[in-house]
Amino acid sequence: MIAVSRRLFGALAIAAATVFAAPAWAQTPTGTPHLILTLPKGDVDIELLPDLAPAHVERIVTLTNQGFYNGLKFHRVIDGFMAQTGDPKGDGTGGSDLPDLKAEFTTSVSFQRGVLGMARASDPDSANSQFFITYADASFLDGQYTVFGKVVSGMEAVDALKKGTDQSGVVDGPDSIISAKIEYK
Repeated sequence: MIAVSRRLFGALAIAAATVFAAPAWAQTPTGTPHLILTLPKGDVDIELLPDLAPAHVERIVTLTNQGFYNGLKFHRVIDGFMAQTGDPKGDGTGGSDLPDLKAEFTTSVSFQRGVLGMARASDPDSANSQFFITYADASFLDGQYTVFGKVVSGMEAVDALKKGTDQSGVVDGPDSIISAKIEYK
């Protein structure tokens, strides 16, 4: 009789834990968010920097989790400078349906190879969904564009993107993001 009661108690405890546990979607992720881009030549692991640009990182995480970046083109790629994506129109004039972001400029992290910045119009508070990855020293952008991440692996896949043929960097038949996801590490 005691053995049966213990088994029944154990089963009830497991059932209660299952019922009262927070659903997976409500659990707070732990670790640092990473944006993982699958590009035609491989995966790119980008460490996001929420301590540096919390609103911009939140935007990237939100849009990525909505599938916004899947299939978007690298519409502007300038060899030796940067590769830009994040425009659903594919021509540099579009953005998400979310409101534009206030600038979170910093000079504590310089635009060097593999640093991500939010693209914007002439208004410093006009960043929305477009971002760029720098190919080389672009420190002249420091304090003028929001830094929100840095490539930790896979930069060779960014290097392999099809480049624009003139100074504007507009790409004829551009490469696209195959998929984008957020992982916490």
